[in-house]
Amino acid sequence: MKNRKAQGFTLIEILVVVSILAILGALIVPKIMDRPNDARVVAAKQDIGTLVAALKLYKLDNGRYPSTEQGLKALLEKPTSEPVPANWKTGGYLEKAPKDPWGHEYLFLNPGLKGEIDVMSYGADGQPGGEGFDADLGSWML
Repeated sequence: MKNRKAQGFTLIEILVVVSILAILGALIVPKIMDRPNDARVVAAKQDIGTLVAALKLYKLDNGRYPSTEQGLKALLEKPTSEPVPANWKTGGYLEKAPKDPWGHEYLFLNPGLKGEIDVMSYGADGQPGGEGFDADLGSWML
């Protein structure tokens, strides 16, 4: 037999490589696609923790949490509606009011449904309830 020089890939070799890449893509892409959603859930939990910490400072200074009506806005500017805080910290308790990673406002309840106070996000869909990335996230989960 004569030595055969490499003249390129055969059609079968190319089809095998393309098939392997397609199988790997089918297995890996769905896992990678959920990463941004996982990161949003983690960010929302961290934001909620920050809001709860700011609310605790507010309570420490003023003897009570803001009312539901005053909401999280009470952490940014001194409430003028009752109960008006006596020792509100000049400059506020937060630099800005964060929105959840899906662009919705965080919700605040005093008294809370699941704790003394509740800070929550309705998740990706912005609606109460839901499953997966649409599930509610709240201070009771921390």
